Amino acid sequence: MQSQKPVFGRGQRGGLALAPIYQGDLSSMLQEKRLKPWTIVRSLPNVEKVVVGEFRSWSDADGHLKILKRMVPTDRLSVVFDPVVQS
Repeated sequence: MQSQKPVFGRGQRGGLALAPIYQGDLSSMLQEKRLKPWTIVRSLPNVEKVVVGEFRSWSDADGHLKILKRMVPTDRLSVVFDPVVQS
């Protein structure tokens, strides 16, 4: 029996596909945010903040921060605690 190769469309490549994100389930997004309260943010010149990554523990966030600072020393990066507060 001959094995079949996957067929990809124009501009597509083989590899892992990311699962689609369901935008309507707010409770699961809040639960995910509760599980990862430590955030690395990048400060931009116009006082805007960009989230670089979210982590479960401070030590994970700090380890990633050290690596990022070595890779891109000119960026202003910091670790912040961002808890989800329910009303």
